[in-house]
Amino acid sequence: MTTTQPTGTPLGALPPREHLRLGQTEIVLDVVIPVYNEETDLEPCVRRLREHLARTFPYGFRITIADNASTDRTPEVAARLDDALEEVTAVRLEQKGRGRALRTVWALSEAPVLAYMDVDLSTDLNALLPLVAPLISGHSDLAIGSRLSRSARVVRGPKREFISRTYNLILRGSLAARFSDAQCGFKAVRGDVAERLLPMVEDTGWFFDTELLVLAERAGLRIHEVPVDWVDDPNSTVHLVRTATDDLKGVWRVGRALATGRLPLDRLARPFGDDPRDRELNGVPGGLARQLVGFCVVGALSTLLYLGLYSLFRLGVGPQLANAAALLVSALGNTAANRRLTFGVRGRDRAVRHQAQGLVVFAIGLALTSGSLAALDTATGNPSHGTELAVLVAANLAATVLRFLLFRAWVFPERERERGTDSLESHRTAPNHQSYPSHPNHQSRPNHQNDRDDLTRSAR
Repeated sequence: MTTTQPTGTPLGALPPREHLRLGQTEIVLDVVIPVYNEETDLEPCVRRLREHLARTFPYGFRITIADNASTDRTPEVAARLDDALEEVTAVRLEQKGRGRALRTVWALSEAPVLAYMDVDLSTDLNALLPLVAPLISGHSDLAIGSRLSRSARVVRGPKREFISRTYNLILRGSLAARFSDAQCGFKAVRGDVAERLLPMVEDTGWFFDTELLVLAERAGLRIHEVPVDWVDDPNSTVHLVRTATDDLKGVWRVGRALATGRLPLDRLARPFGDDPRDRELNGVPGGLARQLVGFCVVGALSTLLYLGLYSLFRLGVGPQLANAAALLVSALGNTAANRRLTFGVRGRDRAVRHQAQGLVVFAIGLALTSGSLAALDTATGNPSHGTELAVLVAANLAATVLRFLLFRAWVFPERERERGTDSLESHRTAPNHQSYPSHPNHQSRPNHQNDRDDLTRSAR
């Protein structure tokens, strides 16, 4: 079975999303079923999935069984299905790990849309076409089934429900994730996105899904969510405690990598202009509206941080010292957040200089707030804590307006933002750009039909 590989693009940039053209490739969808010791459930699962796709899916498809070093008769069942059904391929891996299986098969697949589902088929298959349709149409980059969506219909025990919701709350709190269900075994990704995203994903186990989604979301890729009907498998072999522990370790690792800027997520961005938010508004300076919104959000959060720190420091020191310490800490965080989120300056270039200029702006704010406290003390003699906070809020509002003007005109001027954008674009489109170092077991996607054939033979 052969396919035609679409024209490639440099690894430093993603092309604009487009609707997949009919006849562009023989196989449009490759559904991977990772299995470990599933000799009983594998055959009915594959036959049911194949019958459903043959009846409802209007494009060419393939079902790939990814055997994770099973020790029972699973390899024999997989090989028998490979021989009996034209649309089924079996792949044998000698190491366990769902993430490793997905990485290997997706990296070798030529299909423009890649998906996977659990062998127990807990998710209703009627959600499969809605899952992959936004990827085929060019609307989205990834798609996930969600058991936590309001319109999802789920049957499972309270223990798993609690664990699932708690885990997603942890992701929202620690990694600022906005997707609703990280671990539902029902996901899909466009092939061109997988080609660039997979080398950045380190996990080879159950955290693979979460890491993939977090990195995609942080890179600005679009994730489509499909509410699913889902029935819990009471015979699931997943070890909940070990899986939860590994997931928390993964959250810490990914969070640290994102905080230090170690991951080159800019290589996953779409070309400038592909996002409607990149378009200019007549009569509005470039980026001003977005910058105002970002600055207000960062300012509100840093003000809350400042007030909390001031109240904490005030317990042990006088108002002037508490104000200076709280303002200093919040100013450092405010400058860093505005640098990245409001004005879009990435990387470490000029970061120290920006912080130094931010401290000058901080000094101006300190003068305003300290002067306000001094004036209050002179006027009332012994003001209450509530009065102090009210005066500080008013003084900070005035300092905030001045801070935005100084940030925009002096700390992060337009010419520096343009130079940073030009540098980023040239970095993306460099002709011989090397991809981010991948996991040792990762292999790139193009031209691997022979590798797939070798893996397939190993299952027999």
